[in-house]
Amino acid sequence: MLLAHPAVLQELVSRYESLCTAAQELAIAPDLKRRLDDVTYTLCVTTGTRQLEQALAAARARLAAAAST
Repeated sequence: MLLAHPAVLQELVSRYESLCTAAQELAIAPDLKRRLDDVTYTLCVTTGTRQLEQALAAARARLAAAAST
């Protein structure tokens, strides 16, 4: 399986977290919802997972492994 570069994973995780923070408001704009869905999908694809929680865990584990080398 191909592994995404740690910089790509870091950017995706950061983008997801940023969009989640923006989505804390009561009314989520359709554009924000679409961007959140897009980054969620991309995280799943790049980590080879099907659920967001698994994707985030896999991305963070890969980032931790890359930082320790």
